[in-house]
Amino acid sequence: MITGPGRIVKLARKLRSEMTLPEVILWRALRLRPGGFKFRRQHPAGNYILDFYCARLSLAIEIDGVVHDAAGRIEHDAVRSHFLRSQGIATLRIPARVVLEDLNLVVTRIVVVCEERSARLAAKARVPLHHPADGPPPRFGEE
Repeated sequence: MITGPGRIVKLARKLRSEMTLPEVILWRALRLRPGGFKFRRQHPAGNYILDFYCARLSLAIEIDGVVHDAAGRIEHDAVRSHFLRSQGIATLRIPARVVLEDLNLVVTRIVVVCEERSARLAAKARVPLHHPADGPPPRFGEE
């Protein structure tokens, strides 16, 4: 599981009590574990704080308000996304207005993305120990 330095952990704890309205609304739905997926809110990741994070799937959910449209913020978000990808974390970005307009649609989309990511991760985990087409592994001393 990814975490961050102490100062970021403290800030994340503080931000849990200062969430935006779309974050609060979505958190009320995510804390019920839709689709059986558990999320954390305001989770530290390196020098960043993720709005929501599913550790089992290494999936971050970011709620993008109008502040994310500013020129400097777009570059910051790109650097942040690059860092998260380098850590194996996928990011699902959701506009704040969509959370306010249709929460059920947002939760359904999150569950679909989680199920797809879960299936992909499970498929990667099923790696055969040897290749049957190549025959059995050599006996001890016959290498």
